[in-house]
Amino acid sequence: MRASFSSSFFSQFSSSALRTKPLGKSSDVVRSNSGEGLVRRLGPFDLILLGIGASIGAGIFVVTGTVARDAGPGVTISFLLAGASCALNALCYAELASRFPAVVGGAYLYTYTAFNELTAFLVFTQMMLDYHIGAASIARSLASYVINIFELIPSFKDNIPNWVGHGSDDILGVFSINLLAPVLLVILTIILCRGVGESTLVNTIMTITKVVIVLVVIIVGAFEVDDSNWSPFAPNGFKSILTGATVAFFAYVGFDAVANSAEESKRPQRDLPIGIIGSLLVCVVLYSGVCLVITGMVPYNILGEDAPLAEAFKSKGLNFVSVLISIGAVAGLTTTLLVGLYVQSRLYLGLGRDGLLPAIFAKVHPTRHTPIHSQIWVGIVAFILAGLLNVTVLSHILSVGSLAGYSVVAACVVTLRWDDSQVSKRIEGITCITVIACCGFVAGILYRYSVSTLADIFLIIPLAIAIFATAGLQFRQVYRDPPGFSCPWVPIVPAVCIFFNIFLFAQLHYEAWVRFVVLSIVAVFVYAFYGQYNANPASDDTIYYHRAQDVEAE
Repeated sequence: MRASFSSSFFSQFSSSALRTKPLGKSSDVVRSNSGEGLVRRLGPFDLILLGIGASIGAGIFVVTGTVARDAGPGVTISFLLAGASCALNALCYAELASRFPAVVGGAYLYTYTAFNELTAFLVFTQMMLDYHIGAASIARSLASYVINIFELIPSFKDNIPNWVGHGSDDILGVFSINLLAPVLLVILTIILCRGVGESTLVNTIMTITKVVIVLVVIIVGAFEVDDSNWSPFAPNGFKSILTGATVAFFAYVGFDAVANSAEESKRPQRDLPIGIIGSLLVCVVLYSGVCLVITGMVPYNILGEDAPLAEAFKSKGLNFVSVLISIGAVAGLTTTLLVGLYVQSRLYLGLGRDGLLPAIFAKVHPTRHTPIHSQIWVGIVAFILAGLLNVTVLSHILSVGSLAGYSVVAACVVTLRWDDSQVSKRIEGITCITVIACCGFVAGILYRYSVSTLADIFLIIPLAIAIFATAGLQFRQVYRDPPGFSCPWVPIVPAVCIFFNIFLFAQLHYEAWVRFVVLSIVAVFVYAFYGQYNANPASDDTIYYHRAQDVEAE
């Protein structure tokens, strides 16, 4: 009896886990049983600002300097290399956003359609943990910057307790009280619940503010540049520049947020690629400009660690710029947090519609047209984490979800282009993709732990195997041209994305690898005992989409 139950359970689990989300035959108009849905209000300019808001936070004033301490003036090349890598990932996102323009979901949705239900749920859990911890961490940083601005007023300086905004001393090494961070989260959650129009207005104002401040910083700093500081350009060699690029990569993470606004875009098939690629290009220009200025103003080896850009301007007697940087940091963190909370709620909305999470997450407010239950839940989680926990101790396990999501999205571009009639070749193609990912990890490990130039030679082996697997994808598969925006040079571009993303995965702290494995196991158990019984990818509440034509908001 017990053996029969186990056999039945695993049989159902296998069939459920391998389900895919079907491409509907209907139009791209979002439909649901309740007649409620999100509203299409976002144009291309809104989407570009959304991507910039998600990508550029306070890090542009800090990360550029910290990377420069190791890479020297070559930090500009580091950010250009990282930007180029992100651009390849952005091309993959842009194709899929154009191909699935009518519904929220992002990487989760693409994986559900291209691979299977279980893989999609795993992608969601990995990315969502990144979002939750990241939101709490950003909220605490924002609270700290707000307090710093208040302390510019003499009567407040040194009179505000740490527990108000900077965070109290650690309690048991885990807990740290912060009063202001949850208050800020409540305010932003209320704005998001009121509607996409209100949240877009706040994001637009804050994003334009921080972009203007960054441009002022670049222009003012340009007049203080001494080109002798740019020599030697790469004092620690090219490897330090490449290592810097692996750090700089994470400064661009956020452009994918645009893909999750598909259901609120006026002309998604046209505007989503514009928003994704346009926002990334703006970020590359801004980061490169700041890198050139900061390394030209002062020698790279005397840059500060905590506030390198602000200290560089203070050394030139330009103290007012430091105040601008603090204001820009507040604006940057506000938009990053706002967009992060927005994206999380849309992902929960997608899973609620598909039954992988309780149906309450699928409800959309009839007049506000926002997933208000999902939004409140996201706010509550961030509220608790930011208010009670020292989330900085968890920062080294971040980025796993983003890299996993980017890699799977690149793989989705390849698989969705295949001719479905050739099943045996599909298995062969997935094997090639897996080989490329494994080679990226091995190359990353070799690069990370190599202690001599001779050891770096062994990098050629996984690189050669990955090239061979890419050739297999190129010449052994039949590809169809997608509708809408098309990522160029498929499968080469997606293969490069997968290899480099997993290469970066290998550079993360080993605890990040443990987190990846443990969370995956937990996610499989959650799916096994809840998701597989409640998921219905083709239910009437599910959004149908099929290579839609551009439509204007009604």
